[in-house]
Amino acid sequence: MNQPPSGLRLWLAGARPRTLPAALVPVVVGTAAAADGAMGTGQGIIWWRFLLALVVSVALQVGVNYANDYSDGVRGTDAERVGPLRLVGSGAASPAHVRRAAIVAFAVAAGAGLVLAAVAGWWLVLVGVAAIAAAWFYTGGPRPYGYLGLGEAFVFVFFGVVATAGSSYVQIERFDRLSFAASVPVGLLATALLVTNNLRDIPTDAQSGKRTLAVRLGDRRTRTLFGAMLGAALAAVVVIALLWRAPAVAGLLALPVCVHAVRVVNRGASGSALIAVLEATGRAQLALGVGLGAGLWFGA
Repeated sequence: MNQPPSGLRLWLAGARPRTLPAALVPVVVGTAAAADGAMGTGQGIIWWRFLLALVVSVALQVGVNYANDYSDGVRGTDAERVGPLRLVGSGAASPAHVRRAAIVAFAVAAGAGLVLAAVAGWWLVLVGVAAIAAAWFYTGGPRPYGYLGLGEAFVFVFFGVVATAGSSYVQIERFDRLSFAASVPVGLLATALLVTNNLRDIPTDAQSGKRTLAVRLGDRRTRTLFGAMLGAALAAVVVIALLWRAPAVAGLLALPVCVHAVRVVNRGASGSALIAVLEATGRAQLALGVGLGAGLWFGA
């Protein structure tokens, strides 16, 4: 039996680094959407704001992962789970230490967010408070909404719309239709990561009373939902290229990986076999983010 890592490696594993594309991609795409072509390729970007937005997004993602680990662990829903290491559920770390790690991550996000709010608008503090509250109550609190099948909505809104349009807003201090349009494929692929994760965990989640969207839909319809999300994300890239910046079509670099992931899911992969799908979906998100971001940047 493999022994869990220790020290820093343990906490890095608990932060679930494979989920970090969900934090990086919206900031890259949102910032690229804010580029002002009238000033020259990639001009009009305030780089320190971009870096702070990255800090906010990554710290929130890590905070969500630790908070989810803590809350599921103390509830006992991580006792038997296929997939990445769970710190509390495996006994590798105490609940108090994991909770503290989540609080530290949220504090880092809040600190960077306060700086951005000071220069771009104090109302952004309310957005930050809502994001942290949504992150904690996903699996925390007396009635976690992740257990009610609403986790996908949270991911699409905060790691899609808010993160992408918000990254654009802190650059140009206004909202535009392009940044909201660009948030759609970003949010769909981030949500597809959660759908894959929850599809894998249907048996254990159903047994522990965790009524995720996948548990509510059932295995077959969850697989259909996964394919529909990836297809809709690619279609959204085409729409953005047609209506705004043609080079954004480079987001279709994700197409081969998406096709592969959908095929594996449609063939009935389950349990540990879905870990490969989770990794493929992360690669698809990175490919779409890099392609779409570059297309928006050079097409401005």
